[in-house]
Order: sequence, then C-alpha cells, then structure tokens
Amino acid sequence: MEQLKITDKRIIKSTFVNREIEYVWHLWTTEEGMKRFLGVKSMIELKPHGAYELYFLEDGTKGLRGSEGCQVLSYVPYEMLSFTWNAPPNMAYVRNHEYKTQVVLKFNKIDDKQTLVELTHQGWPEGKPWDEAFDYFDQAWEYVFDRMTKV
Repeated sequence: MEQLKITDKRIIKSTFVNREIEYVWHLWTTEEGMKRFLGVKSMIELKPHGAYELYFLEDGTKGLRGSEGCQVLSYVPYEMLSFTWNAPPNMAYVRNHEYKTQVVLKFNKIDDKQTLVELTHQGWPEGKPWDEAFDYFDQAWEYVFDRMTKV
C-alpha cells in the first residue's frame, strides 16, 4: 500500500433525535433498522470485522452498490459504533483504495424520549481525491442526519 499522510481533518455532525436510545441504536446496527432509516438493503454484522455494507444501488454491479467491503471496527451497545467507510463509485480512486476512512458514532441518552447522536468521520489522507470525498461526505452526512430525525 502506498504511504498516505493522514490529516487531522474531521467531519463532525450531531443532532437530537426525538426517539429513545434503543430505537436509534437499532437504526444504525440492524438490517431492519437501516431499511427503515435510509430505505436501503444492507448487510450488518455487529461484531468486530463484521460487514457494514449499505446497498444504495442494490440492482447495481456487485462491488459498486454501496459500502461494500466496509466493516465494523468496534462498538459498545447503546453508546458507540465505529466502522470503515468508502466513497461512491464516481470517486473511484478513493473507493477502490485499500485504505478506508473511519466513522465513529456516539449515542447519548438525554432522557427516555430523546437521544443525541454525534458523528465523527475521520482518518482523511492528504490529496485532491480525498479532499473531494471529504467535501461530498460533509454534505451527505447532513442528509443522513436529517433522515434520522424523521424516522
């Protein structure tokens, strides 16, 4: 693998969800929850190195359907989930690179009916293709968080 220089750039998002923490956790950690949340099929194996694949283009060519190849890194039930992340097919260099960025989600119970979700997307290398992916995800996570507040 080529030597990458990892920057301290991070995408940080947070939002309050007017649902109990168990419900919000379920959205991110189960195939049923992901279908309800983002309307996509997925393969989620909640274990270290388990699959964390969301199929945004489920009828697409295998390998180009979504977050194929991404994996769960770690989790603490109802507190934290981390996973690797790739890029859309139109960002081939980043998508096909051996190196993957990482997403860390923290779930904070505010009360019985409200959860604070905090996302950090980190591990961004230097370089124009990575900068373009960073800019894309800075917007994409806004959409995801907006959807989360509506389910």
